[in-house]
Amino acid sequence: MPTKGMSPVSFSPSRASPSPSPSPSHHSPSSSPPTPRKTLSSSMIAENVDTAESIIRKWSVEDGSSSYCRLDSVFANDRTEAKDFLRSVKNIQSAMQFFVSEGTSSSSEQLVRAQKLMQMAMKRLQKEFHRILSSNRNNLDPESVSSRSSVSMSDFEDYEVASEEDDIQVTGNSVHEIVAGDSVSDLAMADLKAIADSMISSGYSKECMKIYKLVRKSILDENLYYLGVEKLSLSQIQKLDWDMVEGKIKSWLNAVKTAVKTLFLGERILCDVVFSTSPKISESCFAEIARDNAVTLFSFPEHVAKYKKLSPEKMFRLLDIYDSITDLWTEIESIFSFDSTSAVRSQAVNSLTKLGESVRAMLLDFETAIQKEGSKAPIQGGGVHPLTRYVMNYVGFLSDYSGTLSDILSDSPQNTRSPLPESYFSSPTCDDGSTSALSVRLAWLILVVLCKLDAKAEQYKDVALSYLFLANNLNYAVSKVRKSNLKLLLGEEWIENHEATLKQYTANYERMGWSKVLTSLPEENPTAEISPLEAREFFRRFNSGFEEAYKKQMSWVVPDARLRDEIKVSLAMKLVPAYTSFYNKYRGFFGREVGVVEPVVRYAPDDLGNYLSDLFYGTGAGSGSVSSSVSSSGRKVR
Repeated sequence: MPTKGMSPVSFSPSRASPSPSPSPSHHSPSSSPPTPRKTLSSSMIAENVDTAESIIRKWSVEDGSSSYCRLDSVFANDRTEAKDFLRSVKNIQSAMQFFVSEGTSSSSEQLVRAQKLMQMAMKRLQKEFHRILSSNRNNLDPESVSSRSSVSMSDFEDYEVASEEDDIQVTGNSVHEIVAGDSVSDLAMADLKAIADSMISSGYSKECMKIYKLVRKSILDENLYYLGVEKLSLSQIQKLDWDMVEGKIKSWLNAVKTAVKTLFLGERILCDVVFSTSPKISESCFAEIARDNAVTLFSFPEHVAKYKKLSPEKMFRLLDIYDSITDLWTEIESIFSFDSTSAVRSQAVNSLTKLGESVRAMLLDFETAIQKEGSKAPIQGGGVHPLTRYVMNYVGFLSDYSGTLSDILSDSPQNTRSPLPESYFSSPTCDDGSTSALSVRLAWLILVVLCKLDAKAEQYKDVALSYLFLANNLNYAVSKVRKSNLKLLLGEEWIENHEATLKQYTANYERMGWSKVLTSLPEENPTAEISPLEAREFFRRFNSGFEEAYKKQMSWVVPDARLRDEIKVSLAMKLVPAYTSFYNKYRGFFGREVGVVEPVVRYAPDDLGNYLSDLFYGTGAGSGSVSSSVSSSGRKVR
């Protein structure tokens, strides 16, 4: 757990700059005196050093005679002080270069003096650098910094310290004029950049980097901790039950976008701005601050992909993780573009690879599970089998991840050859004209379950019920395809082909389930002239066949209302017109038959629709109605 707050930075004594050994200069009487130009330059340099010394000593962190409290900041309140201080550092740099070029004894003494002043100035700048980083934790939080991602880095290129001959005007609250806006974060970034530029140009880049890395890594660690990012090994993941793993997956999914687009992006931008004069330093700081944390973030998906208890039901969480990484891939490549952060990109790619392998393995496991499903008891009433519901719902959910699954399956060896003919689909197709790997895989899974259902239909002793079972299940599958993304993947032709098969199943059901009723009337002409005895026999056969079919099918079920009405209408159209013609022709032969125990004419044509409306609810008493012109007469079957 990252330590809250910042640990104080211990500033080490300034680097020991080697003092050049003074070489006494031996002037012979014949030596020519220095030129007036040289004397003038020496005088100006000495004056600049004197001025710089007064300013640097004023802010010295180790000069006990200073009247300024060590808690005071050069960069607070009066910004002119900060500008003068940075200009003094630049003047000391120029003086040191001049003294080195002189090489005289007096120059060597001045060089030592300038070096001590430079060390003194660098200690103050280290203190200021740490103070600005620490006191602006909220203003330099990654979210604030990352919001600058739309602003060109050139906005900060104007933050150059003016040279001593420039007429400097204080125009803002920072040492430099803020081009992109005067927000507090902009001001802090500008001040940090100015200090970093000064320290780097003075040869103190290591000290500057040490402070920066220490403060910013602590902030990043803390932010990632509060996001819920944990460093978990594969062995730790394997010991957890799935509910706990799923909880950590949810936390990871909630954290990864913020981590990449806010935290890591903010750190990259801040590094690029503060160390804009040295891309190598910027890379080094960012890599040390962010690399390990980012690798930790993207190693979690790989560990999940290797979880030993994965089953097809868990696939969707893996697809969610895969989605998150691919959605962020552009940012990952951009933010971690350095060679020193290539481990982050490699880890992200590795996680995608392992996730893809696990998803493909779970698809194979899912297909195997369908084939091995071994329930023996037939579904009561020929309704939709739980296997059909499970598979179609599962495949429907898979279609919601079509883009992700297409990526995963496109390079899968199992999909190099399709087990299905090209004519099985109408759309979509790949660039080469072949059917997409995902379409083939999903269609294959549906075909596997439909074949499994064909075998299960044989469990019914009544052939008509087995066809009704097949119709119910195929209708469920087609409806799921039509109402989901599967329609786009499998195409309209797939739907049309299977709807044609569905019609064959319902036709077979009608033929096998109502054959006695349909053949109980004169086949060629219901109104042909027959004797009353023959008419009585036809009525008897019709009554017997209708009652037998009705009583048996009262327990059968068609869950889908649309299919239920279509079957009822189809039966009514086949039964009612023929029976009505026969009824109208021969009903008069038998009168009202008052007191007869079993009347010859038991049903009026209007009764048939009422009786049919009771069917396919799976109970002894129906409650539906069929969309037909048949009306109820209130008569009941005895």
